[in-house]
Amino acid sequence: MSIFTKIVNGEIPCYKIAEDENYFAFLDINPNAKGHTLCIPKFEVDKIFDMDEAHYLGLMHFSRKVAKAIEKTIPCNRIAISVIGLEVPHAHVHLIPLNTMEDIRFQKKVTLSKEEFEKVAQEIRANL
Repeated sequence: MSIFTKIVNGEIPCYKIAEDENYFAFLDINPNAKGHTLCIPKFEVDKIFDMDEAHYLGLMHFSRKVAKAIEKTIPCNRIAISVIGLEVPHAHVHLIPLNTMEDIRFQKKVTLSKEEFEKVAQEIRANL
């Protein structure tokens, strides 16, 4: 069972942004930028392109909704989307607020307090 499945099941806490029947979004706890969010399918699949077409398109539709809410919440030039998927064997989409190309580099991280994470999650949820 992946760490993301444990998050979906409530076994590991997270800063939840949104969820529906098939997908779940939460703040990345090691973010590249304030508002960095992960969108995942609730079912385990290692590689995003191994998802059937309906679920793949559903994840993209869900991610778009979340990205629009992030964009309304976090001042940025755009929301980047990245699918890398090597660190956790569970398909996931990174949504990262960008002001410069440095914001997409996964070596660059920002530090937020628990209160800041909670505030950002609440603000994004309010814009869904």
